[in-house]
Amino acid sequence: MALSTEAIATLKTVSTATLTTVLLKKGLRNVWIRGATPLKPGQPRIVGPAFTLRFVPAREDLATPASWASPISTRAAIEAMPEGCVAVVDAMGVTDAGIFGDILCARMQKRGVAALVTDGVVRDLAGVLDTDLPVWCRGVAAPPSVAGLTFVAWQQPIGCGGVAVFPDDIIVVDQDGAVLIPAGLLDAVLAEAPEQERMEAWIMTRIDEGTPLPGLYPMNAETKALYEASKK
Repeated sequence: MALSTEAIATLKTVSTATLTTVLLKKGLRNVWIRGATPLKPGQPRIVGPAFTLRFVPAREDLATPASWASPISTRAAIEAMPEGCVAVVDAMGVTDAGIFGDILCARMQKRGVAALVTDGVVRDLAGVLDTDLPVWCRGVAAPPSVAGLTFVAWQQPIGCGGVAVFPDDIIVVDQDGAVLIPAGLLDAVLAEAPEQERMEAWIMTRIDEGTPLPGLYPMNAETKALYEASKK
């Protein structure tokens, strides 16, 4: 799906923590991708449609350096990534084989990929950091992907960090990690998430003034009235 510049701008003002609250109210509890943490402190909040990639366990006849030239390879997948997408990689949580290194990350950055998110690890840390591609992952490891994984597909449904990710679901990443917004719920989240941020910011002002938590968070009827009056 095409993600509008307005939608991106709105979601960049909303924390992943707030998004999980909004989605929880809609019955979605499993939207935070486990293990995907910022590779570098201070990475900005990023929003984009998911471009999915999938690895399976390594099989010796398939997971070889020769496979890197195969039509079904991470290289081919990267050349299919559209500008502004967030690459979401199912590495099955494997932490002893780096899915991408500096060369692949540099190519992704040149293609305008917004970020890389994975439940696995990367390699060539210094080089990856030099590419300026924002990465959320489980860490780093020296061995290549074929040491523990076989790449099999892109733009298919995957499981990443215990979360079901479909192509073009919306990914938001910040210092708290990576959160998925189902594409079908995007409009509802856009309508509700900014208000949740405003409400919590107002609650923080009350906390600063010394207001006790009972009746404030969550709000009782009196507090809700005060909040509504503050918006006028």
